[in-house]
Amino acid sequence: MVISMNHTKKVILICGIICSGKSYYAKQLAEQCGAVILSTDEVTYDLTGNEQGDSYDEFARRVNRYLRKKAAEIVRAGANVILDWGFWTRADRAEIARFFQSEGIPFAWHYIDVAEDTWHRQIAQRNRAVAAGEGGSDFYVDEGLLNKALAAFEIPERDEMDVWHRVG
Repeated sequence: MVISMNHTKKVILICGIICSGKSYYAKQLAEQCGAVILSTDEVTYDLTGNEQGDSYDEFARRVNRYLRKKAAEIVRAGANVILDWGFWTRADRAEIARFFQSEGIPFAWHYIDVAEDTWHRQIAQRNRAVAAGEGGSDFYVDEGLLNKALAAFEIPERDEMDVWHRVG
C-alpha cells in the first residue's frame, strides 16, 4: 500500500525571551496545525525536576541536540513539530537553521514580541504559580535568571522571522 503525503510538514521554531508566552503560543499553534511540541524545559523538568543547578546550560544544550534530531525524524514521519526553546541568540538561531537546512527539513520562525508591562505581569504570575507548586516545568524567575535573560537575549531582526506575534 502506498500512502501519498500531499502536505509538506515542517518545524516551527518559537523565539522569545523567558516568560514571553512561548509555551502558551505553542499550545495554540499545535492545536491549529496538528503539531508535536518539543520543549527543553519540559524535558529537563521531567528528568531532573529542575534540580540541575549550575549544570543546566550544558544539560539544556544536550537536550536540544537530541530534540532537534527527533524533530527531523517526526517531520519525516509526517507530522509538524514546534520547538519551544526560545532561541535567545542569533548564533543559536543560525545554528539550528543550518541543521534543518542540511537535513532538508522545512522550517519557519515565529517570534513572540511581548510588551514590557505584559512581560513583567507574566513573570509575576509565573512566580506565584511556581511558589504555589503549580508551575509545572516553569522555572521561578529570580533576579539572577532575569538578568541572565536580559543579558543573553538578542531580539531578532524582522527579516529573520516568518511570523512576528505581538503579545500585550
